[in-house]
Amino acid sequence: MSTWSPSSWREKPILQQPTYPDKAKLEAVLKELKNYPPLVFAGEARSLKEQLANVSQGKAFLLQGGDCAESFSEFHADNIRDTFKAIMQMAVVMTYAGGLPVVKVGRLGGQFAKPRSSDTETIGDVTLDSYRGDIINGIGFDKKSRVPDPERMIKAYNQATATQNLLRAFASGGLADLHQVSKWNLDFAHKSEVGEKYEALAEDIEKSLKFMEACGVTSKTYRTLRETDFFTSHEALLLPYEEAFTRKDSITGDWYNTAAHMVWIGDRTRQLDGAHVEYMKGIKNPIGIKAGPSMDPDDLVRLAKAVNPENEAGRLNIIVRMGANKVGEHMPSLIRAVEREGLNVVWSCDPMHGNTIKSSNNYKTRPVDDILTEMKQFFQVHKAEGTFAGGVHLEMTGKNVTECIGGSFTVTEEDLSSRYHTHCDPRLNADQSLELAFLIADSLQEANK
Repeated sequence: MSTWSPSSWREKPILQQPTYPDKAKLEAVLKELKNYPPLVFAGEARSLKEQLANVSQGKAFLLQGGDCAESFSEFHADNIRDTFKAIMQMAVVMTYAGGLPVVKVGRLGGQFAKPRSSDTETIGDVTLDSYRGDIINGIGFDKKSRVPDPERMIKAYNQATATQNLLRAFASGGLADLHQVSKWNLDFAHKSEVGEKYEALAEDIEKSLKFMEACGVTSKTYRTLRETDFFTSHEALLLPYEEAFTRKDSITGDWYNTAAHMVWIGDRTRQLDGAHVEYMKGIKNPIGIKAGPSMDPDDLVRLAKAVNPENEAGRLNIIVRMGANKVGEHMPSLIRAVEREGLNVVWSCDPMHGNTIKSSNNYKTRPVDDILTEMKQFFQVHKAEGTFAGGVHLEMTGKNVTECIGGSFTVTEEDLSSRYHTHCDPRLNADQSLELAFLIADSLQEANK
């Protein structure tokens, strides 16, 4: 580690990065960002690591969710509030019905950059740079929009700062009070069977709270009834931006990424000798590694040892993204390799990315049935292996979108066009997210028998 620095990744091969035409402008922006205040603090990242250590031991469950890619155009307080409320709904279902505390981590306040399968996009006879997220370029299919612009990093920082501030206010200012549990429900969720199921659970919680109040346990005297810990995360893809917010903690002397509490490496950038792995080696935040069907068990062990050489509990989150009906084929060998080496990890399931399809009317979508199936199989494999199914990683929103098909309040292929708002991949709406939360709660109950 003596050779590591926040910029040592620059000496390694790197993938999924934009080419900025104006290098002087890029350096000026990065210099400016390095003087900006941090978005999160090292102590908060350590607190998350402690909570994730409990997850790795089966004493808690990780719920990580939010936008596929945050955008400048959809930035609005109501959107942040509704996603926060949807995550709180899911968490209370899992906690109350599943019997475990839930660690809440949003894909918010920095999830702007997206990896792409191709560097370019072609429509008709026009070929342009691919859209890589609003922090890099614009979604409009024209030459000006697609040119990478460093100034976008400053706008992304400002939006992330406002998002973080609002999330902190929601978490500690009253919205997270368990007495609000029935008010977290979103209007359109009332129409569905799963919405009614949530209302029944909310009534049970309110009865329990009244009993506790009669015994002297109130939200005024117990912080955990009126506030919650809510952490943020994003894929550490655009390394020049991540480097600008890599700061040395004045208490411990360790380096932390201060743009998010947790950051992760995607399935396309997890090369052992690559820049993204090099960057992760030196920061002390909890980190994630996406593991798809192509992940070799020995490579996973090597990656885990490279980024978590001290084998700290709560430091490493392996985010498995296989696809429905592929979990049983690919995941057991990964679990066995990690167990054989005695590695401390959190296992979480990303049931979204392996289940993306094209609808008959040419929309990118994800069938809710496949998402639920992959989640069930994730629990089944862990039970068979005697390990802990630790968490779920979702692309979701509190908005009433129609981007994933199916669910108890059925979204059909014909419905996709009505409220398809994503800038990148399809997200679960709050109703579909709640349905998944009840499935997870049932699975947690079964696993703990």
